[in-house]
Amino acid sequence: MTLERNAEFLLLPERPERPRETGLTHVIDKGLTLGQVEGMLEIAGDYVDIVKLGWGSSYITGNLREKIAIYRDAGAEVVLGGTFFETCLLQGRLEEWREFIDSLGLGLVEISDGIVEIPTETKLDWIRRMSADFRVLSEVGSKDDEVVVAPSRWVASIQEELGAGSWRVITEARETGTAGIFRADGEVRMGLIEEIVTSIDHSKLIFEAPQKAQQVWFIRMLGSNVNVGNIPPDEVLPLESLRLGLRADTLRDIHGDHPGADS
Repeated sequence: MTLERNAEFLLLPERPERPRETGLTHVIDKGLTLGQVEGMLEIAGDYVDIVKLGWGSSYITGNLREKIAIYRDAGAEVVLGGTFFETCLLQGRLEEWREFIDSLGLGLVEISDGIVEIPTETKLDWIRRMSADFRVLSEVGSKDDEVVVAPSRWVASIQEELGAGSWRVITEARETGTAGIFRADGEVRMGLIEEIVTSIDHSKLIFEAPQKAQQVWFIRMLGSNVNVGNIPPDEVLPLESLRLGLRADTLRDIHGDHPGADS
């Protein structure tokens, strides 16, 4: 599916075409019906890069393979939630997890430790193993909003996981945007983000940012082509509007304050 703009008279930030390496929009599917998936893609499919089937929901959802086929036909990649990986790790079922992913024909996998404490070397070993055959999204940060990790530890973990073969590293925020890189009230941990992007190329990161104010903050700081994740399906088009300065929150940041000569 390819969506075209309805007109071409505005000067807008350049957005790479899919498959994109930067400016990624990572969407969370928490249980959409096939009709809802088709509706989202009809309106905003060109702006969806990755769809995560939240948590372990892929194990119990109806019409799983049909849903994956719809996403893939529209040019979006599908990944199973990292919580599923952690559940399979706890039960000693990671080989079955891999076989399940293979059976679905997926090219992306997510490896996380947001709930289960996994020894660093165990996590890195699984990143190395899976990166031989898949693109790996690994995730750094805790889902517990009371856990505060030093910025230096965040940077070290991200660097280790990129070095082990992760294609992109996701910075944890939960689907609510109230943990990890955010405080419990959703406020950005600005010092943490600044230290991370000072040390690491932000194009290698996906910042979970489900709330509008969080998306605005990242666009203002890192530009229209920042990678953001855990975007609710009904926020895909609003997010793209923010990226292009077609919404009040970023209009002046992107287009300036002074009217043009023909205004």
